[in-house]
Amino acid sequence: MARMSVLTRDEAQARAQLLDVQEYAIDLDLTRGEETFGSITTVHFTVREGPDDDTFVEVRPAALGRVVLDGVELDAGELREGRFPLRGLEGGAHELRVEAEMRYSRVGEGMHRFVDPVDGRAYVYTQCCISDAPLVFACFDQPDLKAEFDVKVTAPAEWTVLANGVAARTGDVEGRWECARTPRISTYLMAVVAGPYRSVRTEHAGLPFGLHVRQSLGAYLEADAHELFDLTRRCFDRYHEIFDEPYPFDSYDQAFVPEFNAGAMENPGLVTFRDEFIYRSAVTATERETRGIVIAHEMAHMWFGDLVTLRWWDDIWLNESFAEYMGYQTLCEATEYTGAWTDFGVSRKCWGYDADERPSTHPVAPLAEAVPDTAAARTNFDGISYSKGASALRQLVAWLGEKAFLAGINEHFARHRFGNATLADFLESLSRASDRDVHGWAERWLRTTGVDTLVPRAEGSEVEVEHRGGRPHRLAIGLYDEAPADPGRLVLRERLERDVPAEGGLSVRLDGPQPDLLLLNDGDLTYAKVRLDARSWETARRALSGLPGQLSRAVLWNAARDMVRDGELAPLEYVRTVRAHLPAESDNAIVEGVLAFARVQVADRFVAGGAARDEVLGLLAETCRELLEGVGARDGGVRLTAVRYFIDCATSPGELATWRAAGMVPGGPELDAELRWRLLLRLAVLGAVGVADVEAALEEDPSATGEEGAARCSAALPDAAGKAAAWEAMFGTEDALSNYLFAATAQGFWQPEQAGLLGGFAERYFADAVRVSERRGASLAELAGRYAFPRMWVDAGTLARGEECLRSGVPVRALRRAWVDQLDDLRRALRVREAAGS
Repeated sequence: MARMSVLTRDEAQARAQLLDVQEYAIDLDLTRGEETFGSITTVHFTVREGPDDDTFVEVRPAALGRVVLDGVELDAGELREGRFPLRGLEGGAHELRVEAEMRYSRVGEGMHRFVDPVDGRAYVYTQCCISDAPLVFACFDQPDLKAEFDVKVTAPAEWTVLANGVAARTGDVEGRWECARTPRISTYLMAVVAGPYRSVRTEHAGLPFGLHVRQSLGAYLEADAHELFDLTRRCFDRYHEIFDEPYPFDSYDQAFVPEFNAGAMENPGLVTFRDEFIYRSAVTATERETRGIVIAHEMAHMWFGDLVTLRWWDDIWLNESFAEYMGYQTLCEATEYTGAWTDFGVSRKCWGYDADERPSTHPVAPLAEAVPDTAAARTNFDGISYSKGASALRQLVAWLGEKAFLAGINEHFARHRFGNATLADFLESLSRASDRDVHGWAERWLRTTGVDTLVPRAEGSEVEVEHRGGRPHRLAIGLYDEAPADPGRLVLRERLERDVPAEGGLSVRLDGPQPDLLLLNDGDLTYAKVRLDARSWETARRALSGLPGQLSRAVLWNAARDMVRDGELAPLEYVRTVRAHLPAESDNAIVEGVLAFARVQVADRFVAGGAARDEVLGLLAETCRELLEGVGARDGGVRLTAVRYFIDCATSPGELATWRAAGMVPGGPELDAELRWRLLLRLAVLGAVGVADVEAALEEDPSATGEEGAARCSAALPDAAGKAAAWEAMFGTEDALSNYLFAATAQGFWQPEQAGLLGGFAERYFADAVRVSERRGASLAELAGRYAFPRMWVDAGTLARGEECLRSGVPVRALRRAWVDQLDDLRRALRVREAAGS
């Protein structure tokens, strides 16, 4: 990979004052083989001042051919760390032509190339965010230098080419495509997808809509095309009901691409998604809902981010928080997935809560100087910018009113269409639509860090709410009583809407006695941790599953989760509550969210190993079995979730081996590809299968997903030689693993059941992760920090080694950020164990 330097905010500001960019004419040649592609970029730009101004253009090539400025050839050898200097520029119009050979990526940065193991067909796609556009074309790579894009592509004759504008074959040269000129967009949003894709097309509102996936997944796309188009049309129509500005581009293609690092990317007119969203195996309604949320989220970006774009990366939230909020809200309003906020509350929101309690937390809208360069910006695509930001916007709508909120948004679009904007611009638009103090609200909600905590104390009809924090909250307080004839069922007495001031708490006088359960933030409209008074917790222990309303139950489960994380509720008591109440839960999002926390965090981190961990896994397996026999017998989604977690919680191989031999779970479902790999992974961990079994499974499923499953299972085998081979594949200098195969190998490697094999690797991890991150870049560094970190080792030695490595200043920024988070989670796990006496 061509070495790069980060762009600083100061450099971007200086260049934006100097330049105005009119057009990028980009010509890509994708016929030059498996390693590189041709890139010719002609940039038309204007220098505002002069004479003798200096600046630079970014390009990160495998080989730089020619650089021609205003007809004069420059010395290509002046390229340094991805920057080519442009010196002595005079005021007025200029033309820059850059010819380069660019390298295909295997880690999802720039132009990623993938060969499908099923049929040998090759596919490519771009990912230019945040600072990876220069891996594809030469550019002034910053979001506030927007330009029109005129793209041409030469590709193999059998390929389809997609781009931001409608792409069409030229007819005069085989494999030659011309793409319609775009409106003004940022460099990080330029997109090309090319390969022998299977496409399904339709038209809506006078625009061409398309769905695209690689050939080996074509049948699965065909099966889901009706649902995908229906969701797309419904979201499109809903946005046109609430936004005054019409959809600003000439088409809407959705390409499901292989080995994609993010969930999706909002390229104007050409959204790219990870192709796991085209399902090969059975999925739950919650998973289909999640796919719908991502579709709605990315479409919202056509306005939030593409039409109006952040000026600098300190305002990531103007893109992501809005798209996150609008994705959930629009799916609830426009589709059958009316309960999407429950999934947000029980799963997605926890991402924000957890991130906000780590040292790496930052305001939703940080000060510009807190994001000094693009490397810092990359680390802020996190639970704060997404889920906390969306939670803050949901609270803003509750406080401001939806009518004023939408009026402010439409004012914002009208004032900044095809331009750039900041937090100040957005607040000014909101202020024009409302007489409320939105600037004061923003200072409290968007410029501060941390999670407020609300603690109730009830005595008869008097309730005092202690407020630990500094934000105002508009929320509901649910008062519930146990049904006299059915003590396991709770009945809503009353739901009170109240405002908790920024400073101080809240006093409430009830029109009746103390309720059996007092639930703060009932309905989940605000972003705060809530506690339960002693009587309410005892009621929850008896009757949690009898609480009406899945969103209310999600709030209660989250309260219990937070109590565990804060050392106020013993992990084993939490799991016993799961055992008592989850089997009666009918909402799959809650079942999945609770089981995920219990299995991943409680079993593997919050309790000590050995007998304590086995007890937790046993209770969770019993919970799953009862779900299978109860709710799961009626609800296929809950049943599938219960099967998955029963597999994950097995402590002996016997029953799983029986399922594998039969090819199905008793009473269903049949073991499809996803379940077969999941089951094989657990059997590998338990030492019940070997290399031959993994090889046979890969022969049966030779797909890309099968290759990932085989990598995961191979790394999970309790064999010293196999572990050494997996480690070498991840961290050795050959660097042959793609991003997805690296992640799969890392996911299989660390297993608490195999502690005796893994101690030496834990000691090697920090030094080896530093080296591979330096060689392979930020995206791989993130994977090395997230998946390859030795999470199973909850001990002071691992903590000390990690802290020493951080103090050294050696890790690259992306790896450092991942380690700051991982080590803080490790400290928390140690505190939880200490509080529980384990």
